[in-house]
Amino acid sequence: QKGVERSIISVVRHDGAWAVELDGDHFGHSPDKEIAKAAANRQARQMLDDGRPCQVRISGEHGFFAT
Repeated sequence: QKGVERSIISVVRHDGAWAVELDGDHFGHSPDKEIAKAAANRQARQMLDDGRPCQVRISGEHGFFAT
């Protein structure tokens, strides 16, 4: 059985700061990782509201997701 295709939103180090990466584009740059995480979560909420499944991954952290 094939799973649901999800977009992956990543919080990663980029150009000496933290940034959100989605489909090769970087945005939400901040020296504070928590601010970049908040930007990723806002993006995920917008995508989910639009009916687009996604998952947030944060560099250096382990997490979980529910289906």
